[in-house]
Amino acid sequence: MEVVVDTNVGMVANGVMGDASRECVITCARRLGALMNSDRLVLDDSRRILREYMSNLRPSGQPGVGTAFLRWVLTNLHNPERCRLVAITPREDERDFEEFPRDAALAHFDLSDRKFVAASVAANGPIPILQAVDSAWWRLRESLRTNGIVVEFLCPADIRRFAGRRVERVSPRAPRRAKRARQN
Repeated sequence: MEVVVDTNVGMVANGVMGDASRECVITCARRLGALMNSDRLVLDDSRRILREYMSNLRPSGQPGVGTAFLRWVLTNLHNPERCRLVAITPREDERDFEEFPRDAALAHFDLSDRKFVAASVAANGPIPILQAVDSAWWRLRESLRTNGIVVEFLCPADIRRFAGRRVERVSPRAPRRAKRARQN
């Protein structure tokens, strides 16, 4: 099986994302272990994804499954049986790509995460993107699915909890704005 892996999967597997549950950490670690044993990772040939891994997973220091995953990527980067490099085409903004769907519902999708979607599409897929705890992906899951993007949410309970917290943080402000508008 081929997959694209969002960086937060490795970070959760390393235990550095404090809000992730113990179950989520274990799930991410097991999924990365399975990938390293039998799957093939898809990365972009311009190394955008790899650079993000290296910035967040550090190949040295406190060992964890996410760190082991980065070491595995660095070891297997040019082994076509374990890693496949695909070309993604940057747009004017280097963080946006031709392969990313042009859908108004995805217009505000995080620019720094578009490389994962672009790599999935460029792999003659789309192929699954492993995602741990990014609630923005969860909120846009229907729009992603509508555009043929397959996201494997490894920690649905955690991600629903994180998405709910964001809504709670935003919603109390709305009544204050409405009250101010009525006063003016």
